[in-house]
Amino acid sequence: MKEKNKSLATSFTQSLTRIWGVVMRHMYLYIRSLDRLSDSVYWPVMDIVVWGVTSRWMMQNQTGIPDLVLMILTGLVFWQIVWRANYEISVNLLEEFWNQNLVNLFSTPLTVYEWILSVMILGFIKMILTAGVGIIAVWLLYSLNIFTVGWMIIPFAALLLLSGWFMGFLGAAFIMYYGNKVQTLAWTMGFMFAPFSAVYYPLSSLPNWIQNISKFLPTTYVFEGMRSIINDQGLPLDMLLKSLGLNILYLTLAISFFVFMFEKSRGKGLARLE
Repeated sequence: MKEKNKSLATSFTQSLTRIWGVVMRHMYLYIRSLDRLSDSVYWPVMDIVVWGVTSRWMMQNQTGIPDLVLMILTGLVFWQIVWRANYEISVNLLEEFWNQNLVNLFSTPLTVYEWILSVMILGFIKMILTAGVGIIAVWLLYSLNIFTVGWMIIPFAALLLLSGWFMGFLGAAFIMYYGNKVQTLAWTMGFMFAPFSAVYYPLSSLPNWIQNISKFLPTTYVFEGMRSIINDQGLPLDMLLKSLGLNILYLTLAISFFVFMFEKSRGKGLARLE
């Protein structure tokens, strides 16, 4: 009987060891993977911050904000422009990794600047499709017309496209050097700027220290300008000029940084990334 109990205890201990081994195997991967950490930490925090501030602003101004739903839905559609432009650049680079085509691609006469221009054009095309679908969906589902902002939707979209490009090239620069282990930047880079961009709520609803950061982002001026027009407060020309200047600066720096990281990565060998 004692031998049987001892055998059962040994079997149970060995089973626990195997179970713990599987748990630890995934935990080691978890703490070393940006993808897994972003699923557990980054996205929940982003949702809490963005929608928490939005909800608080709505509760504080329940009866004093005309066209509240239109503002939020317009902000949502406009943010998709930023997201799509950013996403296309980073994910198109990752697709070359996944298809093991990076070395083949740049062993052709294709230059890095030609690749940059091609993904910018692709992002522009897909941005038009995404924005168009969003505008139609808002109209069909909620009977709201985002074209309330009038012809200003064109410069707004153009500025947001530039913002998405600089975010995309910033993320792609790290991906180009560090490879798949930082691929989560393709999905998270754009949203790092969302809480500071006043997408769904006015800049004034943010704490002062966050407002100081937000004023250095070109996206902030576009979303503030959008709300200004919806509230019939006139054309925010100064906001457009600030956004344009910041976009040009950041896009120039982001592309330069991407080219620098590309050349640095090519020196180490692009094949290591596939």
